[in-house]
Amino acid sequence: MTEAWRDPAQPGAVRVADLMARMSLREKVAQMYGAWLNVDETADGDRPQVAPHQNDQAPDPIDWSELVRHGLGQLTRVYGSTPIEPVAGARRVADLQSQIVAGGRFGIPAIVHEECLSGVAAWRAPIFPVPLSWGASFDPRLVERMAAHIGRTMRRLGVQQGLAPVLDVIRDVRWGRVEETIGEDPHLVGTVGAAYVRGLQSAGIVATLKHFVGYSASRAGRNLAPVSIGPREIADVLLPPFEMALRAGARSVMNNYTDVDGVPVAADPTLLTELLRDRLGFDGTVVSDYFAIAFLESLHGVAADRAEAAANALRAGIDVELPGVNCYGSPLLKALEAGDVDETMIDRAVERILRQKCELGLLDAGWQPEPELLAAPSALDDAEARDIARRLAERSIVLLRNDDALPLRPGTRLAVVGPGAHRPDALFGCYSFPRHVGTHHPDLELGVDVQSVVDALRQDFSLVYSLGCPFTGGSDEDIAAAAAAAADADVCVAVLGDLAGLFGTGTSGEGCDAPDLRLPGRQEELLEALLATGTPVVLVVLAGRPYELSRQVDRLAAAVATFFPGEEGAPALADVLTGRVNPSGRLPVGFPGAGASQPATYLAAPLGRRSEVSTVDPSQLFPFGHGLSYADAAWGEVSLHSPDGWATDGEVEVTVPLRNDSDREVSTVVQIYAHDPVAQVARPVRFLLAAPRVDLAPGESRTLVVTLHADLLSYTGRDGRRRVEPGDIELLVARSSTDVHTALPVPVVGPVRHVGASRVLSHLARVI
Repeated sequence: MTEAWRDPAQPGAVRVADLMARMSLREKVAQMYGAWLNVDETADGDRPQVAPHQNDQAPDPIDWSELVRHGLGQLTRVYGSTPIEPVAGARRVADLQSQIVAGGRFGIPAIVHEECLSGVAAWRAPIFPVPLSWGASFDPRLVERMAAHIGRTMRRLGVQQGLAPVLDVIRDVRWGRVEETIGEDPHLVGTVGAAYVRGLQSAGIVATLKHFVGYSASRAGRNLAPVSIGPREIADVLLPPFEMALRAGARSVMNNYTDVDGVPVAADPTLLTELLRDRLGFDGTVVSDYFAIAFLESLHGVAADRAEAAANALRAGIDVELPGVNCYGSPLLKALEAGDVDETMIDRAVERILRQKCELGLLDAGWQPEPELLAAPSALDDAEARDIARRLAERSIVLLRNDDALPLRPGTRLAVVGPGAHRPDALFGCYSFPRHVGTHHPDLELGVDVQSVVDALRQDFSLVYSLGCPFTGGSDEDIAAAAAAAADADVCVAVLGDLAGLFGTGTSGEGCDAPDLRLPGRQEELLEALLATGTPVVLVVLAGRPYELSRQVDRLAAAVATFFPGEEGAPALADVLTGRVNPSGRLPVGFPGAGASQPATYLAAPLGRRSEVSTVDPSQLFPFGHGLSYADAAWGEVSLHSPDGWATDGEVEVTVPLRNDSDREVSTVVQIYAHDPVAQVARPVRFLLAAPRVDLAPGESRTLVVTLHADLLSYTGRDGRRRVEPGDIELLVARSSTDVHTALPVPVVGPVRHVGASRVLSHLARVI
């Protein structure tokens, strides 16, 4: 007779309870940590690392047979730690899982997790655009399709959990991890992030929301620096994307590394239990960011030893320690023996872990350790992946400025210069395998076929390439050579910006924060030298963050922005520059105005904007939502259906007629903002409620109808409760956060309503 915990016909709660009743304390604790077995041995000493403090926080040497004798909760990055062929990696997974099943009394497999931010971080896997490009696409359906492909790839590899998406809302673009975020607006971040969750989990992979909560608000944009923000900013700006992704069904959450108002999140039950679980209703697993529990002792100084760190984290609500066992092994048992933590806390965590394993089928009788790839070997970077990567790259490229220089005319003689022009890996983000792990292996091929920008443009134009300068450093001679090449050309295409990396190995990425927002190194000097030639300069900002271009912008013939667009980024960029593709991306984060150290988002209250009481103007050079096209839709007369005003518990409809008078396909993003002139607290002057994208064939006319619920107007009042209140507001139907097409006054009527986690979070849009 099959034991109840092995029987898929039994309810999950029954199965988990039956299994836990049979387990010893030591076997339970073994489910609460991972093992990182194949850490890259070439990445030691002073070499770059793939996790913060990897050397000094690495777990003690593992006796594998002793470790798995009690079971094991997770396997860490079998594919994403060192180069391994996919089939060999699949055999490694099968072998390790077989040993785990054979080693423990109950034969419970581990959950295998991998990074999957711009594709699964495995050698030879597809490399998609980074999340900032997802935001620039304003296309959640395409992001969902991408995530579904990532999930299917992970399932083929025998992986069950993905450490994505990042839902941190940008607060300071100097922060190195801006490239990993979706944008500076919580509605955009939440809409696109929820789509990623739906896509990934449609393949049976657990999505992990990062980093709960407040990570992106660190002081001065410094990674892991303290966060000093109030509860209202958390509730109204940083939390909504997590709420939207949880509503989409996300099954795991990862903690923020930093302290918030002095309390490290990894030790904060107010955030990880009272907020996340009690108020938001989350019942999945909370996993620690790598070494975050040990950091309570070593970095934060809120624990005397690892036993106290373990007790603090467990009480706060962290169920699983990643990447390996630092604190949740013998230190946790020591804390238990000392009475510093109750065994019910262990049972609470293990119940969540085993319930997740049950949902994944890992407790089913007959579960097999061999990944699907072993039964049907085939390339991971298949035609569907390339198609998705190309489409997403195309739709995320933003035309910032165009003085009739684009599209490039046939026969134009080009000079293509800059550090990003002829370097394929400059198209990738810091969590792509080549920039995350491959940097430790300089002789390793990229693993996927990738063109550089020069390669892609050479298919259409006669061109000369000149480096100009590397991303940092460089010589006078190289800058002069690039200027000479530009002087002899009809048009100069300057590809400037960032190289992604980790902890100082790049100009963008985790641990690669910017001291100011000038182009890195000598790149601004190079740009000035190119402009001085008199040749029209088309600037391509290929980067992980926006940069301050105010000193050059009026002299540029055109400017384009693309945020690490992935393996198909170069041909997508060439198609935009030549006009084969009509650019339709919109900025998910504004480009800063003059003042190289004055980052500011568009979500600002009146005194956070330009005023007479400060000499600093924080206005954005290119605002959130901005993006030009070679041909765009004509917008008709916008109307609002609200016969009796907008009830505080009701809906209104905004109707936008759209028409394509051109001879090519157009795609437009209709952005709807709210302006609330009088509230209990100082609110942003405008904030996004909806931003649907509409595609139109040549000559086509359609009507966009957007339904907005009053809950979208809610904010946190003085009493700490979220409220929808009566009063006069404006709905702004706009092409960007500053380019308003129509302002629609509407009275909100009815009593004050207090709303919570069950409120309406999204608009509804249909095209008729």
